[in-house]
Amino acid sequence: MELLSHLFLGFETALSFTNLVYCFVGVFLGTAIGVLPGLGPLATISILLPITFGLPPVSSLIMLAGIYYGAQYGGSTTAILVNLPGESASVVTVLDGYQMARKGRAGVALATSAIGSFFAGTVATVIIVLFAPPLTEIALKFGPADYFSLMVLGLVASIVLAHGSLLHALGMVVLGLILGIVGTDVNSGVTRFTFGFPEVADGINFVIIAMGIFGLGEIIANLQNESTRSILSSRITGLMPTRDDWRKMTGPILRGTALGSILGILPGGGAMLASFASYALEKKVSRTPEEFGQGAIAGVAGPESANNAGAQTSFIPMLTLGIPSNPVMALMIGALVIQGIQPGPSVIVEQPALFWGLIVSMWVGNLMLLVLNLPLIGLWVKLISVPYHYLYPTILVFCAIGVFSLSNTTFDIYLMALFGLVGYILRKIDCEPAPLLLGFILGPMMEEYLRRALLLSRGDPYVLVTEPISATMLVAALGLLVLVAAPVARKARAEAFREEEV
Repeated sequence: MELLSHLFLGFETALSFTNLVYCFVGVFLGTAIGVLPGLGPLATISILLPITFGLPPVSSLIMLAGIYYGAQYGGSTTAILVNLPGESASVVTVLDGYQMARKGRAGVALATSAIGSFFAGTVATVIIVLFAPPLTEIALKFGPADYFSLMVLGLVASIVLAHGSLLHALGMVVLGLILGIVGTDVNSGVTRFTFGFPEVADGINFVIIAMGIFGLGEIIANLQNESTRSILSSRITGLMPTRDDWRKMTGPILRGTALGSILGILPGGGAMLASFASYALEKKVSRTPEEFGQGAIAGVAGPESANNAGAQTSFIPMLTLGIPSNPVMALMIGALVIQGIQPGPSVIVEQPALFWGLIVSMWVGNLMLLVLNLPLIGLWVKLISVPYHYLYPTILVFCAIGVFSLSNTTFDIYLMALFGLVGYILRKIDCEPAPLLLGFILGPMMEEYLRRALLLSRGDPYVLVTEPISATMLVAALGLLVLVAAPVARKARAEAFREEEV
């Protein structure tokens, strides 16, 4: 009965005219950006984040969430029609989606993607409704030492699941932790790592880092790698799958939804890990594995369902524990902090309208996407055909205006440009920047919880291993490091990421 009252509050919040408008804006922008190859939800949310500062917290989170899972839908359109993934989670869709389009079945491939994504999004929303409140109750029993160790586990998991070298990923996390403590120490009043610049005495705003590394860095990389986009057809017909198509897609959609719902919770993995795992699973269980890569409908249905389910269940650790499972969730936590809301289990108690309104808005947004995506295929096709060098000046202007609005100083714009250069260099040396953002967001929180734990234990560091929950988290983190350092696991990890690149 209590759950029904919470859902009623969620529907009342999400279905208000204002929040419906922002939900629509979010999913529309997310789909549009997902259609444009190269940008993706992370860069988009980084660029549009300042726009949400003046919005109510609920509307802000609903719009940002809509951008995130809307981009999962939009990315598949480019993958199917142009053979270019709109964002990383749609890389697998290219393999069979484009081949279906070459055989004149682009409409069926797009419909399969939309149907699978809607079903997965709906199921993932139900999972959040069922599991988020119990997890929140458990999280409320965590002490400072437990939270510190949980964040250590999250960072270790993000290192293990990051692309490329483990040493590179570790370096990115350490760099993020260092950037996170730039500014004035709240306890001693001593400035740290400011290098004499008073503008960063209060710390580096995470929006500047996000916009620079993920916004400007992506722009530079896209300009360098801009390629001619060849669209198979500007007119898409035959959207309705046949009875045989329904038979072939049902199993992959169910399996992809289940797999994505589980993997989306893991730190560092999320939608992309879920889509690759789903494709591998479908290829193994199929009676005709030779069809994969040649236009198999299961190769579209499974990964598209998995990446959308993973995108939405990644909200669970963010909403219940205040721990981001991927860089987009780190941006969500930053948005909460800017709105004056402390992320974590207290949100469901202190901000029930925000918590339940956001969850219900996910279902509303998925319904909007199902209704929007297929009729607007023509618009997305026209958007794909716009050369990127015509789009990037507008994106740069939005970035500059957004960063300047933070504190009305040009220093922030220069700092953003510096981080944009850093982001581009990181990509050139094969350092995935996502762990950096996780380290930057979690660093100050880890420091705060560690200090609280030491204060409560009168400076005894053994509190981290004497508290059962904390000790379990640290043992799990150590176990992950030992496991991934083993030659067999290291080889399997390298092969898995090599398959993704192919």
